[in-house]
Amino acid sequence: MLRTQGVPEAQIDMFINMMEKNPELFKTIAEEIQEKIKSGMDQNTAGLSVMKKYEDELKKLV
Repeated sequence: MLRTQGVPEAQIDMFINMMEKNPELFKTIAEEIQEKIKSGMDQNTAGLSVMKKYEDELKKLV
């Protein structure tokens, strides 16, 4: 999906490597985003909110 949207291969590889390093973090992020969406928050706001919460952990994976 990312390739068809024009995301550079280097960015795709970086994201995959981050997910492989800490899959539990990404599972937690996904679950928290879903909870916020269920409570009425729009998808973009929910995603940004949760990603901001885990910003430090995500930076360590890069």
